[in-house]
Amino acid sequence: MDHETTQELQMTPDAVAGGRTDISDEVVEKIAVAAAKAVPGVVELGGDIARFFNAVLDRVGLDEMGDARRGCSAHVTNGAAVVNLVIVIGAGHPVPEVTSAVRAGVTQAVEAYGLQVDEINIRVDDVAIDYPPA
Repeated sequence: MDHETTQELQMTPDAVAGGRTDISDEVVEKIAVAAAKAVPGVVELGGDIARFFNAVLDRVGLDEMGDARRGCSAHVTNGAAVVNLVIVIGAGHPVPEVTSAVRAGVTQAVEAYGLQVDEINIRVDDVAIDYPPA
């Protein structure tokens, strides 16, 4: 009787399939918003109109809709991101300190996902007077 021999293929740990990974602009926006909201002195994100519509959504029970990326736009090209944020700061918080902390936090958060951050542009759209001072 003929015995067929089987040959096992050796897998090496460095044998990895090739391909491309893209991270969407929306993912970077969500990461940037979460990082910016974590900075002391940032009350909320978004311009006047976005905040108005968000308040309306809150009243009708759709308060989570649109929050994840509100106040942020991002563009990713070749593994590098440009992030644009619109923020509201609390009264008594110095703008340069808050924006510097936002840039540092957003950069760290985005780079943790393997991207490079080329720019973070911030527009301070409003100040919340009733926010506890620094």
